[in-house]
Amino acid sequence: MTDAVIAEDELVLRGELRDHLTRLWPGLRIVAEAEDGIDALDALERCKPQVMFLDIQMPGLSGIEVARAASGRCHIVFVTAYDEHAVAAFEQGAVDYVMKPFTTARLASAVARVRERLDTTPADLNTLLQSLRESAAKRSYLRWINASQGQNVKLITADEVCYFKADSKYTLVVTAHAEAVIRKSIKELLDELDPELFWPVHRGVVVNVNAIALAHRKLNGQYELRLKSRPETLLVSESYAYRFRQM
Repeated sequence: MTDAVIAEDELVLRGELRDHLTRLWPGLRIVAEAEDGIDALDALERCKPQVMFLDIQMPGLSGIEVARAASGRCHIVFVTAYDEHAVAAFEQGAVDYVMKPFTTARLASAVARVRERLDTTPADLNTLLQSLRESAAKRSYLRWINASQGQNVKLITADEVCYFKADSKYTLVVTAHAEAVIRKSIKELLDELDPELFWPVHRGVVVNVNAIALAHRKLNGQYELRLKSRPETLLVSESYAYRFRQM
């Protein structure tokens, strides 16, 4: 049996992909399904699949970021609605790509290519991922946050934020000298923040890269982050440790 993870944020399309794969590849065991990039990363670490069918654009973390963690560890089939992404993935050595909406013939071709490569080392995707980042259209990211601080509303620029931390239904915004609350979840914030500057390091914590002083590896192998302007440390979950191992 071959273990696979499906990561697709649209419920109907995820179901269609699962049904198609079940028919086309009887020896495939779908060990997890993910509806966003954070779940996909968790599934990669937890299930250690041989293949991931990975949507390029997902909430939380993009498929590009998940593929960065999966590079060299499992075979990737990118799922995309954007032709320029698909062509780049195919031409630079990713296993294959599937365009939305799915067709049986295209999926059959992708399955055949994956099965041929199962006995080979999964591709190093670093060059591909850099190309995908460069080819993606530039977009504007969140520049400031209106946060509650007691009876006041404080305007905080994104650059001031050291980290965000989940707090029940809300999110704690932590700067060098203060804390405030916003009525948005971590998952919603990740869709608006620049992924090059704000990294999730735990399911409930997103840190500003510029606020990190160092990543300390503890005796148990876990990393903790020491910040430039805050006394507390931030624990890095195993799902996100790859960011610091590659430094």
